[in-house]
Amino acid sequence: MRDIRIFESHAHYDDKAFDDDRDELLKQLADDGYAYVMNIASDLDSVDTTYELTQEYEHVYAAIGIHPSEVEELNENTFQHVREVAKRDKVQAIGEIGLDYHYDEPARELQKDWFERQLMLARELNKPVVIHSRDAAEDTMKILKSNIARDIPGVMHCYSYSVEISRELLKLGYYFGIGGVVTFSNARKLIEAVEEIPLDRILLETDSPYLAPTPHRGERNSSLYIPLIAEKIAAIKDVPYHKVLDQTYKNARKLFFNK
Repeated sequence: MRDIRIFESHAHYDDKAFDDDRDELLKQLADDGYAYVMNIASDLDSVDTTYELTQEYEHVYAAIGIHPSEVEELNENTFQHVREVAKRDKVQAIGEIGLDYHYDEPARELQKDWFERQLMLARELNKPVVIHSRDAAEDTMKILKSNIARDIPGVMHCYSYSVEISRELLKLGYYFGIGGVVTFSNARKLIEAVEEIPLDRILLETDSPYLAPTPHRGERNSSLYIPLIAEKIAAIKDVPYHKVLDQTYKNARKLFFNK
């Protein structure tokens, strides 16, 4: 593995699930060729804990934003704090932001308002976005096609929608975060989308500690399982495993570092 560079594009290593072995695990990732780990904030507490990880580990970078399920925490004062942290060194994106209609709360209008506000923050700071969208395809696409989101680059995290929606996102220039779900036995719709999405538009992610791939489904996830995801994508697209790792590394560097 050490001759291969891996880019973990979405993890939550500030989560309490890693309290017992966080330092050991993050150091192991660096030793094993994980050149970049994007730690993604989701609520106000993780805005600070995510940034702290970037200061402790050279290979850890941050996306700073508030998950749609947590937007009730936001007001003008708390959003100002998000803005100030988002301006700091090693913060490469705004996220994860978006819409989540799986539950009735928070109110959909509130979610849409803060999604748009955080998109405007991304434009203000000239940073890409990491988007969470669950059971909210129609409203997500309306916002992404609006002037608010025009020309803001980004990735659709944990892509779960249809081939048809992936085509619309491709027209908008988006990347697609593909994680452990692609290995699940009930992932037919996602597999169909991955078959069609060009490899140069795919990012590898785990969403650690969530969504561990088969055969670890139900366990705590970590970036150490990225090879299982890459192997599945390689099989779906009938390309070499190392090509998947190499191309997704280049894709993530281009999105998050413009390199």
